[in-house]
Amino acid sequence: MRKIGSHFLLALLIAGFFTLLPKSAAAQDDPPGRVARLNFTQGSISYQVSGDQDWVQADPNRPLTTGDNLWADKDSRGEVHIGSTAIRLSSETGISFLTLDDRTAQLQLAQGTIEVHLRNLAAGEAFEIDTPNLAFTLNRGGEYRISTDPNGSSTLITVREGEGEVTGAGDSWTLGAGQQYSFDGTDQLAYDAQPAPGFDDFEDWCQTRDQRENSAASAKYVSRDVDGYYDLDDYGEWDNDPDYGAVWIPRGVAAGWAPYQVGHWVYVAPWGWTWVDEEPWGFAPFHYGRWAYVGTRWGWVPGPLVVRPVYAPALVAFVGGGGGGFGFSVAFGGGFAGVAWFPLGPRDVFIPGYRASPRYVQNINITNTRAINVTQVTNVYNNRTEVNYTYARNDAAVTAVSRDTFVGARSVRGATVRVTADQIDHARVVDSAPIAPTRMSYVSANAKVSNAKPAVAFSQRPVVARLNPATPVDRRAPVAPNSANRPGPQQGFQSFGPRNGNGAGSPAPANNNGGQPQTREGFRSFQPPNQNNGSAGNADAVHNNANGSNNNAQPSRDNVNSAPGTDHGNNTIDRPSQTTPPAAQQQNQNQSQVRFAPPQKARDDMYDVHPALNNKSAPAPAPKQEKPKEQNNKKDDKKDDKK
Repeated sequence: MRKIGSHFLLALLIAGFFTLLPKSAAAQDDPPGRVARLNFTQGSISYQVSGDQDWVQADPNRPLTTGDNLWADKDSRGEVHIGSTAIRLSSETGISFLTLDDRTAQLQLAQGTIEVHLRNLAAGEAFEIDTPNLAFTLNRGGEYRISTDPNGSSTLITVREGEGEVTGAGDSWTLGAGQQYSFDGTDQLAYDAQPAPGFDDFEDWCQTRDQRENSAASAKYVSRDVDGYYDLDDYGEWDNDPDYGAVWIPRGVAAGWAPYQVGHWVYVAPWGWTWVDEEPWGFAPFHYGRWAYVGTRWGWVPGPLVVRPVYAPALVAFVGGGGGGFGFSVAFGGGFAGVAWFPLGPRDVFIPGYRASPRYVQNINITNTRAINVTQVTNVYNNRTEVNYTYARNDAAVTAVSRDTFVGARSVRGATVRVTADQIDHARVVDSAPIAPTRMSYVSANAKVSNAKPAVAFSQRPVVARLNPATPVDRRAPVAPNSANRPGPQQGFQSFGPRNGNGAGSPAPANNNGGQPQTREGFRSFQPPNQNNGSAGNADAVHNNANGSNNNAQPSRDNVNSAPGTDHGNNTIDRPSQTTPPAAQQQNQNQSQVRFAPPQKARDDMYDVHPALNNKSAPAPAPKQEKPKEQNNKKDDKKDDKK
């Protein structure tokens, strides 16, 4: 590997993060530690980014989060993962991510059929599927099939394994395994239960997909909560490195390839600039772990085998910059101005350009590399004058593209610009502000507007919700560095005006006329039957359905360990010094000096990993069973809300 000149002016755009964090920079302001990913498509699959009107052809490795929508068109199928949980979509099926954070996964099934394989449900977490006439809460790991018709008056649920609870029309039912349950109606639900039928072609396909994950050899080295581990077996092999341990080496990459060179950048709030790799295996190695140059090739070094490693938008550092932000422009001489970056090594500390608490910084590092410890992370967090990065001065690791390529979400492959040692030696910062995204920054430049879309917008379909959905976020809105961009937990629904009126995300006036409270745009509050004075007390119904708690609150982030290893980086990067008042320094140190417990180690017996379920022929219809025991005989305490 060639080394670049010794006088290397490299200022990384992480200085903004090191500015004094106010006391309000608590864990609840952190972005979610997980996202969803469309990892498999068959036929025509399209998605709609929160805040946008267009449906575009699916981009499989693009992260999905709260407010994003997916549609599987006729004769199409798709598979989505939220960590270890698989959600499979059948033909003419649409889902929306109402809430996706560290504690809650809440999906709207607008129409069609999905199969959910929930492999692990930790204490205090919630997984809910909302349809036009009921809310279905998954109480434990298992396999569930849920279907709802386009007119919104019927939901069919098959519990293959596990247990769940249905709430709707003021009632609740517990659903056990081995049964198929039908619920018809809206204001009142007609209920029926039969033994679960045999598998159809869709469920046979779901079982095949499950077995691919179950048998993945890479699960020996990568947590099952890291989505994409099952892709690694087909595209590389594992090797043992004396410094880093298990290392995954990709096959078939071009000569001179380096990480973060085959893909494009998109802008996803609340993280900002996010890498979307174009390789079929390109999710896990670019959002978790670290890359290392071992021998004569690049290898991916996963983090420790722990439960729920923290997702990162891209584990890189950028060349040039200053101020606060995640993306920026740098001049290399010769009239070229662009953006350049390099992958972080196993001993490099990742400092987010978006707002994050000290505990989040600890979590995202300790759960994604085995070669650093809490002390190293804290030292980098507090020491603001120099940072060591393994590949900062390696021209084979640095990737540079034009500003237009970066901002326009264009493919980096074939668009890279050769950066010489002399250019790097004379690099200078040309823009201290973050690069503002454009319309093309939110989807791939190659994405095409799709004709495959639902006949009725999801936001116009009624839906029953037991939990309070998160406030929708315009994913196109620029993220100010180190500022609170993620909406806080909602005790009740908030109203939002049309995008061409109050603007996306702008609160509409409260309803003070005694009618039903307004909800998110296009949604209506569900009014349970037999209520006194029409809509009175609907706000209390939301509270009761939430069991009087804040359902979308963030979990405690105490699961961080001290991994063995020390920092052996050889490259010191000089950055402009910053003057911080002694009181501010003390406050920042107090925020950083927190005690961390080791993250929970992941074992296969913690996940629902088992041989394929027996595909028995459909049994003869059984007589109608008695209605399951209601969970709460006081219907007034079980009111449901339809947005």
